[in-house]
Amino acid sequence: MAETTIEWTDATWNPVAGCSLESDGCKFCYAMRMAARLEAMGVEKYRGLTRKSGGRAKWTGKVTVDQKALTTPATWKKPRRVFVNSMSDLFHIGIPVDFVRQVWTVMADTPRHTYQILTKRPQRMAEVLSRGDFPVLENVWLGTSVEDKRVLHRFDELRKVPASVRFVSLEPLIGSVAGADLTDIHWAIVGGESGPGARHMDPSWVDEIETMCRHAGTAFFFKQWGGRNKKATGRTLNGRTYDEMPAGCTMHI
Repeated sequence: MAETTIEWTDATWNPVAGCSLESDGCKFCYAMRMAARLEAMGVEKYRGLTRKSGGRAKWTGKVTVDQKALTTPATWKKPRRVFVNSMSDLFHIGIPVDFVRQVWTVMADTPRHTYQILTKRPQRMAEVLSRGDFPVLENVWLGTSVEDKRVLHRFDELRKVPASVRFVSLEPLIGSVAGADLTDIHWAIVGGESGPGARHMDPSWVDEIETMCRHAGTAFFFKQWGGRNKKATGRTLNGRTYDEMPAGCTMHI
């Protein structure tokens, strides 16, 4: 199990590695930097997934599937909230549907864990999961990333996905998403960009989302302000911490 410091989950599980740039939110993706480091450390799974461009690591578009990783969740005895593919996107066009099906089987066979799958490709997620051979699993939450108004269509595409819990990650939030429709979205995570080159997040954009969540009955989770040093900027909003989870769900201790 890969323990993690990500505030809204307990562990990460990466049966897939590698990705490609999909929209402006990908510009400073932490996973690109991490994949480059892992390749430099000799981890075979990450070989050839990034290249250097402008002094930074960028995805090459190559993706790899890791059959060995499929056995990992069964070895975890204690229930965990698990972020699936923190180093990739399960619904990248390069991932075969048959492998997605194998991941689904693992999650179905380990109902003690809660799996969180986040994609920037909700259209493909909806297409694949609506085929009829992917059951809706109560322990699988399905989400999409939205960074600004240019990708608001992802909300609509996510609503087409058959899921017990739907969520959006508004991180890195690099613009206002005023006017977004949160109908049938159970959870919203908000966070500023962090690391080298981090772009500014206006507090008014965060307040807009918090207000929209109250009107829609959507749980609101404020992850971070971000910046080069996210620990220094913290994660309090208007004097408090927001760790809300979807109805009926609690954070694991």
